[in-house]
Amino acid sequence: MAHPAQRLEENPKDRIALDLEEARRRTNDLLAPIDDERLTTQYDQLMSPPVWDYTHIGVFEELWLVQRLSGAPPIDEGLMQTYDALETPRMVRGRVQLVDRARTVDYLARVRRRTLALLEEVDLQGGDRLLQEGFVYDLVLQHEHQHDETILQTIQLTPGPYLAELPRLPEARAAENGPVEVAGGRYPVGSDAHEPYDNEHPRHEVELRDFEIDRFPVTNGDYLRFMADCGYTRQELWSSDGWDWIMTFAPEAPEYWFRRGEGEGERSDHEWLTRRFGQVVPVDPRLPVTHVCYFEAEAYARWAGKRLPTEFEWEVAAGWDPRSGTALPLPWGGEPARPELANLDQRLFTSAPVGAYPAGTSPLGCEQMLGDVWEWTTSDFLPYPGFRAFPYAEYSEPFFGGPFKVLRGGSWATRPRVARNTFRNWDSPIKRQIFAGFRCAGPR
Repeated sequence: MAHPAQRLEENPKDRIALDLEEARRRTNDLLAPIDDERLTTQYDQLMSPPVWDYTHIGVFEELWLVQRLSGAPPIDEGLMQTYDALETPRMVRGRVQLVDRARTVDYLARVRRRTLALLEEVDLQGGDRLLQEGFVYDLVLQHEHQHDETILQTIQLTPGPYLAELPRLPEARAAENGPVEVAGGRYPVGSDAHEPYDNEHPRHEVELRDFEIDRFPVTNGDYLRFMADCGYTRQELWSSDGWDWIMTFAPEAPEYWFRRGEGEGERSDHEWLTRRFGQVVPVDPRLPVTHVCYFEAEAYARWAGKRLPTEFEWEVAAGWDPRSGTALPLPWGGEPARPELANLDQRLFTSAPVGAYPAGTSPLGCEQMLGDVWEWTTSDFLPYPGFRAFPYAEYSEPFFGGPFKVLRGGSWATRPRVARNTFRNWDSPIKRQIFAGFRCAGPR
């Protein structure tokens, strides 16, 4: 009898089925502690009620792994419309009639039964580009992983308990956030691999000047110094759009930070606290700062006498190997992510101390490029030269040329299947609910 691992290698359909099962188990586990009221409530117009993402995951699976592969009609036409991201934008999702947990769970199970039945019939080695190398199954898996991260962003917004206790953070060596120097030249960026998502394609070359980039992301301790130097009230540090944001929302600190109340001891004027999945903890100066928008990152960089990197500078710093003259898929090479390489996969529910992952250092010397926090770049979200939408235009095309900025690197909530040097995330420059931070750059 073949060993189970050997059997999976010989039969990719078994691997797909297990990956689909594991992804759904993770989604269910994330939502299990949320009561029905929080599951169906919209706490911010920039985020969906958690049940919307939950049901949308099933709608997306039915669309791609059932309807597109078999031509079968939808189980429920109404669900296909209500849980379509473009048909029902975020700002209205709290006002439409949403299904409850029981109906969602039942619908997800019905879709999965049809998915697995069709999986037995499809030809993964045929001429259908959707099926080659399991492309469409990888698309659906990465989609569910991305929505798991979105669900966690929403859970962070909700009141009430979630984690009974916080995971223990890894130990970290003492580390200085000095500059890493990168020589100018022509570098390959992007991907030609037959995998999601289309905005990473095609691979092409860019010309870069000499630049420097921070070895680590900016920490809470760094950011506290910016705040102490009146960073939020000094107009000269902010772009005109950033200052408009300051005047509109009057922020004083990253999202979820607040001062310790008066009358709680002599540290009351100095200590900042943060809410973290139902727990309140002191702001840890060792951790990469999180929940800052693009304008905050931009203002900090100006205060520090630096700037934010472009997305191509970031990608080169994360993966270019000068010894082999090649671009690596991950900072540490080609092997899959492991806990000692990066803070990914929703293990810690926060960023980890800088210096905790020396084994994940990129060939040029940058650390913690994947995991911990998505990193803002100065780049607008635009198509690459020669871009062609596949498998559907709605993923990237509607967002090109808008107000969106590119983020790179993944966060602690990103699953390893989605984390790679070429992955391009994007969001509004005012968005703070996402697990985003930054590192600075500058000319050499």
